[in-house]
Amino acid sequence: MGRILAFDFGEKRTGIAVTDELKLIASGLTTVETKKIFSFLTNYLKNENVELFIVGEPKQLNNKESESEKFIKPFILKLSQTFPKIPIKRVDERFTSKIAFQSMIDSGLTKKQRQNKALIDEISATIILQTYLHQF
Repeated sequence: MGRILAFDFGEKRTGIAVTDELKLIASGLTTVETKKIFSFLTNYLKNENVELFIVGEPKQLNNKESESEKFIKPFILKLSQTFPKIPIKRVDERFTSKIAFQSMIDSGLTKKQRQNKALIDEISATIILQTYLHQF
C-alpha cells in the first residue's frame, strides 16, 4: 500500500504532509525550500511508496483562482512530468494558513514558535491532506 503526499506550495518554501500506509492519519513531514523540492522528492520516493499527490488549490472568496496559482501550475506540470505514474489531485486550501496558526495557538506554542513560517507551511500541508482524507 502506498502513502499520499500533500503539498502546501509556496514560492520560497513548500510544506509537505504524508499519510500512514493505511491512509488514515495525516502527519506533517517537513518543509522544503521550493527550489529543492524535486531533489527531496526523488530521494523520498526511493524509500517510500507514494500513490497520490495532493496539491493545495488557493482560491479567493469568490471561488476564482488566487494570484499564487500562476506559480503552482508550473510546479504541477513538472511534478506530473517528473513522476508520471503518480496521479495529482487538488484540494481547496482557503484558510489553511489561518487554521494552522490557530492550531499552533491552541496547542500552546510560544509566540516565537508561532513565527516559524516553515512550521505553518507544514501544518497547512497537513490540513490540506486531512481535508482530502475527510472527503474520500
